[in-house]
Amino acid sequence: MLTTPFIRLMRLCLLAALVVPAGAGAWAAGPEAEATAVAAAVVIDADGAKTRLKITLSKAVTAQAYLMERPDRVIVDLPEVTFHLPSGVGRKREGLIASYRYGLFAPGRSRVVMDLSQPAIVSAIQVDPSAPGGGALLTIELSKVDREEFRRVAAENAAATAKVGLDSTASKNVKDTRPVIVIDPGHGGIDPGAAALTGMVEKDLVLAFGQQLKKKLEAQGHYRVLMTRDQDAFISLGDRVRAARSAKADLFISIHADSISGGQDVRGLTVYTGAERASDADSARLADRENKADSIAGVEAGDGADDVMDILQELTLRETRNFSHSFATRLVGEFDSVARLNKNPRREAGFRVLRAHDVPSVLVELGYLSSKQDLDLLMSDEWRSKMVSAMSVAVDRFFATRLARQGPAAVLP
Repeated sequence: MLTTPFIRLMRLCLLAALVVPAGAGAWAAGPEAEATAVAAAVVIDADGAKTRLKITLSKAVTAQAYLMERPDRVIVDLPEVTFHLPSGVGRKREGLIASYRYGLFAPGRSRVVMDLSQPAIVSAIQVDPSAPGGGALLTIELSKVDREEFRRVAAENAAATAKVGLDSTASKNVKDTRPVIVIDPGHGGIDPGAAALTGMVEKDLVLAFGQQLKKKLEAQGHYRVLMTRDQDAFISLGDRVRAARSAKADLFISIHADSISGGQDVRGLTVYTGAERASDADSARLADRENKADSIAGVEAGDGADDVMDILQELTLRETRNFSHSFATRLVGEFDSVARLNKNPRREAGFRVLRAHDVPSVLVELGYLSSKQDLDLLMSDEWRSKMVSAMSVAVDRFFATRLARQGPAAVLP
């Protein structure tokens, strides 16, 4: 006799086939992959030093898992899955899993996050496509390890993760001593950012601007230019910072375009650097909004880089911020002749995306989507071209000394 989960699975598969258009959410090729996979049951088997999370699915899927520390978690990324699980599932501690959450992470992509009760690594991922009832069984096996081993694997995962669209071959080319610049178009995927009354959203505008800036900088041949995202995809704030650090970036430029409700008269470009205390109340409110971006995609806050620093990191941070301030000042100087600046164009705030202690970082707000004048400029090819050229000049001047001596800087420019 079939068990309740498999009966539920068969019913849900039939329902999915009726309501999902052909090809929607397809992950694999062929007629068998026309509907989004359905998760109908989850079981946890705890056996001493090992714990297995078993998910009953309507069809086989590809799973990718990696570790994150502070707090300790296992992240499992899946193609889009429709979860039809009992209410309250995942809240009970079982074996190495303290709790777990699941859901849609971005269009076409779902995620399971397991909070660990103690350090553990993913020792196996298996997919049995011939489970009873015509479904598939995804098994994630966790094995207990000590803190040192967990930290080592987590560090390897952070360096190798495919969650950001960086060119990994560039960072591996040790003979290439050109400065590395990481461009970070804000928001993306399920997080649209600010929106204009016309329907234009921040994520699209800043991506287009970032791609144009990358092309301009690469054309000179002086730099290796990477992007945290080169498509409409969600990237967490922590992953953006980790991407820059993993690439050993010499400069990180985050691109945004703000919006203020009822503030159509507020406009102009602003350049921010990171700080524990905001330079003004408006900057503090903006940083607070931007720092909540992860929650839109169901990502926990608190996984930013360097939340806890030692004395050496603190000293490096001071030097890094001096470089950040220097570049920000150069940017404002170049923008002054080609753009409408905010009444206070140089500000500071506690943006999580600017927290890398060893990468000079700035956040550029190109303007306000709530201002018709700023929006018209942001949509103008001529204005964007002028802005990209101004930023390119600022970058050249920032790296002028390093480029002149044709060699790598000791740590920073």
